[in-house]
Amino acid sequence: MGLALMGKKAGMTQWFDGEGRAVGSTVVVVEPSVVVEVKEPDRHGYSAVKLGYEQTKEQRIPVPVRGQYAKASLAPRRHMYEARVRDLEGYSVGQEIGVEAFSEGDRVDVTGVSKGRGFAGTIKRHGFSSRPKSHGHKMIRRPGTAGPTGPRKVMKGKRMPGHFGAKRVTMRNIEVLKVDAERGLLVLRGSVPGHKKGLLKIRKNDA
Repeated sequence: MGLALMGKKAGMTQWFDGEGRAVGSTVVVVEPSVVVEVKEPDRHGYSAVKLGYEQTKEQRIPVPVRGQYAKASLAPRRHMYEARVRDLEGYSVGQEIGVEAFSEGDRVDVTGVSKGRGFAGTIKRHGFSSRPKSHGHKMIRRPGTAGPTGPRKVMKGKRMPGHFGAKRVTMRNIEVLKVDAERGLLVLRGSVPGHKKGLLKIRKNDA
């Protein structure tokens, strides 16, 4: 359980460490999230902070959600999410939490929706090898038989062609290389799921 913030993937770039080595990195734009509600164990059964992200027009969010922002006297946000925390001290309704909640060297878990690849074959989807491309081979990229003849059916979990990507993916234990509080930027080591401008949830790693 740890504080989580939402951001948008700006893209990838090079980051040079202290020894001059170029490291692949991802830049994330983290707009401050506002505390909509503080959930206490005595009342709600668990301790968490309900946050709103990205300002939007009131007519673009559902009516029940509007009431939550009206109750807290806050401008509506496009996204609402919860972050379970162990200690509620220091959190209050209306408080804005930005990228300064993270520090260089922190380890975070990043959750996003992977890029959608549409309908893909077994070579692209599962990394199968192709057949020989010599004379006489017609089914070069075909997966072959669907399984043994005994069960007379396709076994569950069989790796076959199908929808590839567009799934919720979490990458864990990613290092924070740089925190730019003035511009609201977070530089993470390596890649994260999703396309440019894709929505990400960044949570402090508990390990």
